Amino acid sequence: MYTMKTLPSTPCVDTHFHIFEAGKAIKGARYVPAYAATLDQWWALADAVGVTHGVLVQPSFLGTDNRLMLEGLAAYPERLMGIAVVEPTISLEEMTEMHALGVRGVRLNLVGGDHCVEQWSQSSSLWDRMASLGWHVEIHNDPGRLPDVLPKMPSDVKVVVDHMAKPLIANSSDPTLQLLRRYGPERVMVKISGAYRQAGVDAQGLVRVLLGELGQSALLWGSDWPCTNYENCADYSLLRRSLDRWVGEMSVDEIMSHNPMRLYWGIQDIDTDSPTK
Repeated sequence: MYTMKTLPSTPCVDTHFHIFEAGKAIKGARYVPAYAATLDQWWALADAVGVTHGVLVQPSFLGTDNRLMLEGLAAYPERLMGIAVVEPTISLEEMTEMHALGVRGVRLNLVGGDHCVEQWSQSSSLWDRMASLGWHVEIHNDPGRLPDVLPKMPSDVKVVVDHMAKPLIANSSDPTLQLLRRYGPERVMVKISGAYRQAGVDAQGLVRVLLGELGQSALLWGSDWPCTNYENCADYSLLRRSLDRWVGEMSVDEIMSHNPMRLYWGIQDIDTDSPTK
């Protein structure tokens, strides 16, 4: 287990990273890792740049086998939360067990598919269970496809959108950005992550549009470490510094501390005068 340095007074959260073992993937997965990404590796990188908390996101290529992610949460119960991949038929008992370990949402990875979410949108019992636990749904969509999905999500479950929501252009006229603006931060939040997954859209320009259109209260930051399929971009320090450059110091505090602590840990007000737990 990784031993962290002395903690800063204000929590700093990476809301999107993955861990996995080399060569492990479900049958038919589009990606099979040739290397391992361990929790200790992530902690060392995060600790070096002052990141104190993290959110483990289940990789799509591991399917609903959340065991490694749950083991990670159990090892650091106050520092880590998780986003699981589940079947629509998952029981409340299993969800409650996951919740006790730190799971706070369900991920729908729609990339490369038809973005048909009927099996999810019509599963009212699942949404009811998620709402009862205070979970949110996390969406990973192909470029330009969020408007096909977001309106089908239930109104009583919060939505978090991966990788800057992937609009087709970094302009407020884009349908994805117009939709996000209508929903507002109480309903939908967006992760500033995966700048290299934007299909040619200028990531810095997109972040500035997101900040201007949605406001800092709608945004989170994630490293996407170890940047699967884009491992040459997995410079953790650079990924962290990019946020400073894109949004400015005042917004960084909201995006990396206040917003994620409210969403994942349920902490509304952060005491910056005393160390975090």
